[in-house]
Amino acid sequence: MERKIKVVQYGTGKMSVYTMRYIYEKGAEIVGAIDINPAVIGKDIGEIMGCENKGIKVQNVNQTETLLLDTKPDIVIVMTMSLLADVEDILLLCAKLGINAITTCEEAFYPINSNPCLTKKIDELAKKNGCTITGSGYQDIFWGQLISSLAGSTQSIKKIKGSSSYNVEDYGLALAKAHGAGLTLEEFDRKIASADRISDEQRKEVIISGNYLPSYMWNVNGWLCAKLGLTVKSQTQKTIPQVYKKDIVSATLGTTVKAGDATGMSAVVTTETEEGIVLESECIGKVYGPEEFDKNEWTIEGEPNTTLIINRPNTVELTCASVVNRIPDVLNAKPGYVPTEEFGELKFKIKSLNEYVN
Repeated sequence: MERKIKVVQYGTGKMSVYTMRYIYEKGAEIVGAIDINPAVIGKDIGEIMGCENKGIKVQNVNQTETLLLDTKPDIVIVMTMSLLADVEDILLLCAKLGINAITTCEEAFYPINSNPCLTKKIDELAKKNGCTITGSGYQDIFWGQLISSLAGSTQSIKKIKGSSSYNVEDYGLALAKAHGAGLTLEEFDRKIASADRISDEQRKEVIISGNYLPSYMWNVNGWLCAKLGLTVKSQTQKTIPQVYKKDIVSATLGTTVKAGDATGMSAVVTTETEEGIVLESECIGKVYGPEEFDKNEWTIEGEPNTTLIINRPNTVELTCASVVNRIPDVLNAKPGYVPTEEFGELKFKIKSLNEYVN
């Protein structure tokens, strides 16, 4: 592509500060920005980024379709909520208008195993109008590609075990609430943990209905199985509240989480496959105490055993850089809802993004 890639930023919260800067630094341009928050609507995105004005003011979400029709972007970056149903409207709108989209919505990483009906709906509309919809972010590399690459150097595998922790303070209010941060243990059990105390048949019914609440690793395990050619036999998840010994002030929640209340949750997803390989992955999202930090640890048990540990990854920046580096892959992909496990390796882009577009 000879011209600059045109991008619309949908959601201008904490993480968009990085994606918008990275877009400019990678030789693309932002032609529009959209948000629901009255505090940022009307602001120049330069003010949000902490730099000079860019001549692009944040528009109200009710102006989305008009903005997309006027600006004709090559791609929309959606950075708002964590569930596919929460970003349904914007993804369907992009699919209807034939505009590519990439989202940090965690379920969107591999939504076919948690909300197949909505995934199919978006897929069919995107195929009809010749655009690609996908989900990416931190998990694309650190819960996906790194693990599949390690598997490629392994003779035989019995089990893949993973754990990743992150501070919900870094991702905004919606994510913190989704993790049960600030709830009493009784409230956590009633509102979050109880959803997984169901039979396999009940879970299948909830998934088909589109009302399932997957933890992040639910979709990661599906992505890994697809990437490694494994056939899922069964999959379960369990959520466990996290607590801290002292009161913790949460700027994101705007309150103090009392000692003994839930600072967040651990979600463990166990997948059994027809090939005999078991995947057991855990994500821990919570309001951190002063001594806690992000950690990513994966072990492949087999011949040989291998453990990968990454301490203090800059999860927010890595998420945003992954999304921006994926943009050419999205523009080059086949139409439809295409998970990144079909895109191939996520590579560093040293040149302007448009130079990687066929």
